[in-house]
Amino acid sequence: MNEIIRLQKIMAQLRDPECGCPWDLKQTFETIIPHTLEEAYEVAYAIEQGDYDELKDELGDLLFQVIFYSQLAKEQALFEFKDVVEAICEKMLRRHPHVFDQQFIGEDDDQSIHRRWEEIKAQETAHAASHSVLDGLTRALPAMTLANKIQKKVAKVGFDWESSQQVIDKIEEELEEVKVELAKADNSVRQHEEIGDLLFACVNLARKSNADPEQLLRKANQKFETRFRDLESQIAAQQLNITELPLEILEQYWQQAKKRVG
Repeated sequence: MNEIIRLQKIMAQLRDPECGCPWDLKQTFETIIPHTLEEAYEVAYAIEQGDYDELKDELGDLLFQVIFYSQLAKEQALFEFKDVVEAICEKMLRRHPHVFDQQFIGEDDDQSIHRRWEEIKAQETAHAASHSVLDGLTRALPAMTLANKIQKKVAKVGFDWESSQQVIDKIEEELEEVKVELAKADNSVRQHEEIGDLLFACVNLARKSNADPEQLLRKANQKFETRFRDLESQIAAQQLNITELPLEILEQYWQQAKKRVG
C-alpha cells in the first residue's frame, strides 16, 4: 500500500490551496468526468492493440482518476479513498459466496453462480423502492453500450426475440421504414427517429450473437481507418490528389486496400 499512500500524498499536494497546481485546484467532480471517460477508453484501446507497456501507463492514469475523486470527496467530508476500497471489497466478498463463503465454496456451475449473483444484486437494491427492471441503468454510458444493457435487462424478464433471424427480420423492417422517411425530403425528425430505431435493432443482433456492440463498432472503426490510411498511401505514392478523384476510382483503391491490409 506504500505506493497508494504516495499517490494520495501527491494528489493532496496538487490540491493544496496555497502551493498546489492551479489547474487541479479548479477541478470538481463534474469537470473531471470527461477525463475519466477518456482514460477508460484509452485503457480499452491499449488492450485492443496488445500494447501492455501502454496499458500499464493507462491503468495508472485511470487509477489517478479514482484518487482524484476520493480527494475531492475527502475535502467535502463525503468519504475517503479507504471507504472506496472497503466498499468494493465488501461487495466482492458478498457477490462471490462460491469463493469466500464456506456454505457455497466449490459451487462451480456457471448457471447457479450467475443466478446467485443476480439474486444478491437484487437484494442490494431492494431497499431502493425499485419499480422497473430498467432501474439502476447508468445513463451516462455511450449510447450503444446503454442500448445493449437495456436489452439485456428486459431479456431477463422474457421480453426478447427467440432467435437472431427474428432480429434480422426486425432490422429489415426498420430499414424499410428508414427508406420511406428518407423519400420525404422535408421530414428530417422522422428520418432521424427511424435511423435510431435501426441502430437499436442492430445492437440487438450483436447481443443475440453474444457480442458487445461497442467492441464490434470499435473494431470496425479500426479496420476502416487502417484501410483508408492504406488507400491514402496508394494515392499519394502515385502523386495524385484524393479530392480530385471520382468515387469510382476511389472504390478501386479501396478494394486494393482491403486485399492488402485485410
